[in-house]
Amino acid sequence: MTLMRRIGWRRGALAILVVTVLTMAAIKALSNDVEIALDIGEPYEAMRQRSSASIGPALAGRAWFNIPKSDARLRFANPQYGFVTPLARFFTVMYKNGMISSVRISPQIEPLLLDDTLKVVLDLQEQWLQAGWVPTRASDFPPIADTPAWRVDLRNERKGGTTYWQAGNQYQVMLVVNRFEDAKRPDEERYLITLQLATPWVKP
Repeated sequence: MTLMRRIGWRRGALAILVVTVLTMAAIKALSNDVEIALDIGEPYEAMRQRSSASIGPALAGRAWFNIPKSDARLRFANPQYGFVTPLARFFTVMYKNGMISSVRISPQIEPLLLDDTLKVVLDLQEQWLQAGWVPTRASDFPPIADTPAWRVDLRNERKGGTTYWQAGNQYQVMLVVNRFEDAKRPDEERYLITLQLATPWVKP
């Protein structure tokens, strides 16, 4: 009888473990699907209806911003120039008079190592290139690349890297990479990526 009880307890514990693992996997999968999907210049409420992430309503007649209530990826929902970022923890959607004016995010949920930073940056730049975006003022702000020279600049706390990309005369993106002092990992080189999306503000 004691042996049967032990077998039953072990089966019950195994079942609980399996359910826990599956639940955690499902939560992770769902969190990866949480997004803010928007287009610059569209009604703020259209973004709220399209997005799977929860974000507060716009204040009537105001120029202000809101922040998603969870980590979320940005899906730029323009049919021609669209792109998708990794999950972001810092994420602001700016609006004016109920219309989306710009977005500023850090497309990461924690400061990244240099190799991981470059993977994110190169993926975004490749998406822009495939969608028809072009570098703006490339002689002064060239696309970031995984080269020894770029790695030296990015490791330099006074330099970092900045690049601008433009989609026709409709949209512009600024992408910035800088060293970041991570209090949780003081002995590691960590990096912060900042992305700003709006109508063009830097002339070619």
